Amino acid sequence: MRNTTRTLLAATLVLGVAAGPAIVPAAAAGTQPATSATVATTVAASAGVPAPFPSLETGMPAAIAGLPRADATAALVRVGGTEGSWQGSSGVHDLESGSPADPAARFRAGSVTKVFTAATVLQLAAEGRIDLDRSARSYLPKLIPGRYATVTVRQLLNHTHGIPAPDFQGGTVEEWYENRFRIHTPEEMVRSATAKPREFRPGEKQHYLNIGYTIAGLIVERVTGDTYERQVERRILRPLRLRDTYLPGTDPRIAGPHNHGYQTMRLDDGTTGLRDVSVWGTTDGWAAGDLVSTTADLERFIQALFAGRVVRGPLLEEMFTLPQVPDVKSGAPAAYSAGLSMKKLGGREVWGKTGGRWGYNAAIASTRNGERTLVYSVNSTDAKGQDMNRTAMKVMVSAYGLPD
Repeated sequence: MRNTTRTLLAATLVLGVAAGPAIVPAAAAGTQPATSATVATTVAASAGVPAPFPSLETGMPAAIAGLPRADATAALVRVGGTEGSWQGSSGVHDLESGSPADPAARFRAGSVTKVFTAATVLQLAAEGRIDLDRSARSYLPKLIPGRYATVTVRQLLNHTHGIPAPDFQGGTVEEWYENRFRIHTPEEMVRSATAKPREFRPGEKQHYLNIGYTIAGLIVERVTGDTYERQVERRILRPLRLRDTYLPGTDPRIAGPHNHGYQTMRLDDGTTGLRDVSVWGTTDGWAAGDLVSTTADLERFIQALFAGRVVRGPLLEEMFTLPQVPDVKSGAPAAYSAGLSMKKLGGREVWGKTGGRWGYNAAIASTRNGERTLVYSVNSTDAKGQDMNRTAMKVMVSAYGLPD
């Protein structure tokens, strides 16, 4: 059992959580745990064929039941596609009032932002305004130094660039909290990162970091003469009518209805407990992680993306092509493409992206042909932890089954 749990945590992380109010489902739902799905997945995986999709009516309600609890205060889930749909929510809007979580609430989507950024870059590539094989330095010659002269735009998107992370203030959640309103400019972050020696020769390994997408956002601005935010709005948000999705810039608040996020940390009296972290600046994420959205908007986005209505033609395949290099830490095959990541769950490939900000975890996922899509927001109290949030892990497995 211990080994199985570790496997689940690792697999779900690649794709990137006392009784509370009752679950509010949009479809009939039971409370039976998804044990039958687990057995079916194991049998099918051993036979080398995809397992039947887990039953949403039995597994998904159990996955988000009992909130708030130690690892999460709320969860919002939407499942769609040709293999059935399910919508539900659990937990509370905020701990003070204890009122039920708003299923239509906005939330911080974290690194799901990278999918929007990659799609914007690929649209510009389709228009001939960005060349994926051209060096990033050729677009930003005054910002990127000569030691990174061979890093290409494609390598920025698939995390094979070798540029290290920039330096930030603090290494603990408490120190980050003290600096939560600090404004970070993308240029400042790029200068900090590129002042360091490269981690590896570009194109030889993969290391998942935000910095490649920070540079990609600046390239979008350079070639369009417009802000990154306006380009995402014009190219993706408005055409898909994602009216509850936006990029907040320097505003640390979540505009509109949202369920509060909480993070476990040391409090002012020296004890460890939950602090409301709903108001927190995201300029350190920018084009890599500052998106605010809803489950309905993200479901519409991922379905349009996989159907070829966001990135069209051959360039869409960039999002489903993994570089043939090892991960810099584990040595395992690369798991990240341009914007997405892939993991085999239930005997089939599942593509998507997780994201985490303090107090919030989110994910979008889908099979390649759209048989089953998943979007969730989990108001996790361990959003930046080393392991996958327990509730988020249960949601992913309840949608697709166990990892192969």
